[in-house]
Amino acid sequence: MDQITHVDVLCVGLASYDLVFSVSEPPGEDDKMPASSFTQCGGGPAANAAVTVSRLGYRSAFVGYLGNDLFGSIHLEELLADNVLTDCIIRGSQHTLLSAITVLPDGRRSVVYYRAGPGSIPDTQVDLSGIRPKVILFDGHEPQISMDLVNTYRDTDVKTILDAGSIHSGTEKLVSEVDYLVCSEKFGRQFTRQQDEERAAALLSHHAPVVVITLGERGLVWKTPRGSGHLPALPVKCVDSTGAGDSFHGAFAACIAGGFDLPDALEYASAVAALTCTRLGARPGIPFKADVELFLNSRSTKQG
Repeated sequence: MDQITHVDVLCVGLASYDLVFSVSEPPGEDDKMPASSFTQCGGGPAANAAVTVSRLGYRSAFVGYLGNDLFGSIHLEELLADNVLTDCIIRGSQHTLLSAITVLPDGRRSVVYYRAGPGSIPDTQVDLSGIRPKVILFDGHEPQISMDLVNTYRDTDVKTILDAGSIHSGTEKLVSEVDYLVCSEKFGRQFTRQQDEERAAALLSHHAPVVVITLGERGLVWKTPRGSGHLPALPVKCVDSTGAGDSFHGAFAACIAGGFDLPDALEYASAVAALTCTRLGARPGIPFKADVELFLNSRSTKQG
C-alpha cells in the first residue's frame, strides 16, 4: 500500500458464513424437524465486529480469510455494502468457514462449523503497512498477525483489545499482551479456574489493565486498577443471541476509538449487544447508530 489509510478500528480474525435455522426444540438422535424460519449471512467474531463499527458511524477494516467459493464472495459483498475496508482480506482455495446454527424459541443457539485448512493466514501474505488504526480488536484466530501488530504498536497510543470467547492458542498468546481484555464468562472461568466472575476478573487483571467479563443475560463485570463494578444487561425480547458478543466487542472498540470513558463505553456496547438479539441471525441484528441512540434515549425517558 502506497497511501496511508486511517481507520478507527482494525478488526483481526475470523470470518464465516452462517446458515441460521429457528427450531422449536433441539434435534434428537436420528431426528428430522422443520425450521420455522431461516436466514443466511456473513458471520465470525472479527468480521461481525467490523460491521458493527461501521454501522455505528466509525471507519473499520477487517483482516482475515475468505475462500474463493460462493460463501466467501457473498460475505465479501456484504462487508463492502457495510463500508468495511476489505483491502487486507486474503482469499484462497480453502473453503470459507461455514456455520450451521440452530436457534431455540428463547434465543439460545447451538453452532456446528466446518473449517478447511490450517485456519490462519501467514503474516507474509498481509501488508498492513498502509493502515493506521486508533484501536485494534483481535479475536485470537490470527495469532501470528495479531502478535506482529501488538509488537508494532506496543509503545504507541494505539489501543489493543482482545475478544476472548474461548481458550485456544491465539487467546492464550494474546491475553497478557493487550490493553483491554473483554472475555466471555466461559473464558474467565476456564482460564482462572474460578466460578465466581468477580474473582475471575481480579485474577485476569494481573494479565491486562482493563478486564471485562460478559455474562449474557446477567450483564457484565469489569475491573481496572481504579476499581470494579457490575452492569446489568439491558432488557429486550431475545430472538437470537448469535453475534451479541461480537457486536458488543465491535461497539466497545468503536467507543474506545471515539474517546468514551469506560462506563459509557460499556453501557453503549451493552445496548448494541441487546439490540443484536432482537432479530434472527447475527448480521441482520447488528444495529445502526440511530437505532442505538433511540433505544438508549427511550430507556432514559422511561427511567426519568
